Amino acid sequence: MGKQKKQRFEGIVYSTADDFDYVSASEDVEQETLPIAKQRLKVSLDKKARKGKVVTIVDGFIGREEDLNDLAKTLKQKCGVGGGAKDGIVIIQGDFKNKIAELLTSAGYAVKIVGG
Repeated sequence: MGKQKKQRFEGIVYSTADDFDYVSASEDVEQETLPIAKQRLKVSLDKKARKGKVVTIVDGFIGREEDLNDLAKTLKQKCGVGGGAKDGIVIIQGDFKNKIAELLTSAGYAVKIVGG
């Protein structure tokens, strides 16, 4: 089968209203960053699809991409390693699950350690 075209206005079949405006639900709406005390972050380890290398994942951040990048930058500096951030997930290279949980807790985040 060939590639399917993505419809311009998904879910809308037909409208007879003269003043109807097609507004796409997929348009980016800048999400407000929740206060630190209301953030519920999960810290876990992962090595799937990473050639056996272990990474620490911080998941559950709700907010703007800039704030996520600032959090990732801080964690990378405190651990002295590389990593990245996108889509509400921070990835830190190496096994720093406990250290990151302590750093986030001391900063005021609600942290849950996931996995053994």
